[in-house]
Amino acid sequence: MFHSRPVRFAAVALLFAGLSSLPAHAVSKDMIQLQTQIQQLQDAVARLQQSNDERMGVMKDLVQQTADAVNKMSVAVNGMELRLQNQQEAAGAKSDQLSGQVQSLNDTLDELKARMARMEKTLSDIQNQQQSANAILGNLPQGTGAPAAAQPQPSTVIPPTAPSDNGGPADQPAAPITRPDAKPSASDAPPVADMYRTAYSDYMGAKYDLASSEFNDLIKAYPDDNLAGNAYFYIGEINSKTQKPTAAVKSYDHLLERYPDNAKIPAAHLHKGEALLAMKQNDAGIRELRSLIQRFPQSPEASQARSKLNGMGVPITPRR
Repeated sequence: MFHSRPVRFAAVALLFAGLSSLPAHAVSKDMIQLQTQIQQLQDAVARLQQSNDERMGVMKDLVQQTADAVNKMSVAVNGMELRLQNQQEAAGAKSDQLSGQVQSLNDTLDELKARMARMEKTLSDIQNQQQSANAILGNLPQGTGAPAAAQPQPSTVIPPTAPSDNGGPADQPAAPITRPDAKPSASDAPPVADMYRTAYSDYMGAKYDLASSEFNDLIKAYPDDNLAGNAYFYIGEINSKTQKPTAAVKSYDHLLERYPDNAKIPAAHLHKGEALLAMKQNDAGIRELRSLIQRFPQSPEASQARSKLNGMGVPITPRR
């Protein structure tokens, strides 16, 4: 009986040993499989990381290339804008220069027209004086031995004394025959062209007060001369330059109303419209610019008026 107990204990021990050995083997197998899966997962993560790094490098290169391209494009655009600005400034300067030259030519043409008118008037006066002289010669009595074609003196011509009743000379001479005097000048002022040239020179020299006074003197001395219309125009220009738009509008109106054939009419319309806009009288200014475009559609001033209206977002013709 005592011998059977150790055998039993040994069998139980072997049984427990066998039972304990089976789960350990299974766990070890699972651990190996799990470690293998973990290793595979780590390898996959490493490959993914490497792929992402490669893609990130490519993306960085693309971003850098794009940034370089954008910078180059920005430099090119800035260069183009600068060139365009320079071209616009140069074109504006040329336009101003051409406008000044055209204005100077118009002034010269007006001066030549005025000079031609004065020459025609002088010629007409000379012809009238010649006719008067011929009439005086025809009325002179023919003295004995006196040449028939003797020229009279410029002063009063006194004919020979008339005979008295007793055949002797009379105490008083007969009524003198006088040559009609030439028509007096309309003004004792200097010639209109000289006055205009002086005033215009002072205007171009920015001597605005002096030029304004000289243009006013010209208007007073020669109110009917076409250059008086030019004088009103430049007085308006002076008022505009010295921030007096109300006075400028009045000067332009004088030109527009009194000298309808003056070459400055289109410019007067344009500058009057600009002065009205400067005074915030937009409706009146727009009407003036539209009137200019309607009256002188092909003029440079009309082109400027169109640009002005377009810049304001105003249609060239009023809506109905």
